[in-house]
Amino acid sequence: MEYANLDMDRRERTGAPEIIYGAGKTPEQIIGIVKSMISNGEESVLVTRLDEDKYTEVLKGFTKNNISHKYYEEARALVTGDMKAPDGIGYVAVVTGGTSDIPVAEEACVTLEYLGNEVKRVYDVGVAGIHRLLKREKVLKGATVVIAIAGMEGALASVVGGLVKAPVIAVPTSVGYGANFGGMSALLSMLNSCASGVSVVNIDNGFGAGYQASMINHVTKL
Repeated sequence: MEYANLDMDRRERTGAPEIIYGAGKTPEQIIGIVKSMISNGEESVLVTRLDEDKYTEVLKGFTKNNISHKYYEEARALVTGDMKAPDGIGYVAVVTGGTSDIPVAEEACVTLEYLGNEVKRVYDVGVAGIHRLLKREKVLKGATVVIAIAGMEGALASVVGGLVKAPVIAVPTSVGYGANFGGMSALLSMLNSCASGVSVVNIDNGFGAGYQASMINHVTKL
């Protein structure tokens, strides 16, 4: 295709197929890429950052070409075919500081489920009412990986990192008042966490956190 050079070898190299970033692409380009991937043997395709208006246009092309799929509105993600059955070491806990962080969390969750992971959601348990987090401590401590998602000052990642033995992937979100600088305050707090075992992805990057957590959850013990 003139507008895309698909990496059909990626599954063999990395264990996961190429995933389509929907933002910046036209509906026609997304439809063409998905059709090409399916015709080259991919049973399921994930499209991220696909807003509802663009999905409406993509849907017309999918209907015309009989492409089965499911659209996850809150995550702004689309999956063709069926989700992969969970085959990881354990489950991934996805934790948010507030309800406003859920769209980023759902992007992480859909990515995890697409890549074959069991997910347990722990939402709205931020440090402003830390008793809510402590009530879910058993779920957190049983996870193979924990994704901690928060805006404002981003303190959730440090608190979770001090509670669990699993790796913690911190996701700063752009949620917050003016002085949060679009998520920079949470990002810097998470980067400076005093809790060991906390890694950080970019602002609002639920997909990146989900992908990294999936890799950890599929590493076989030596």
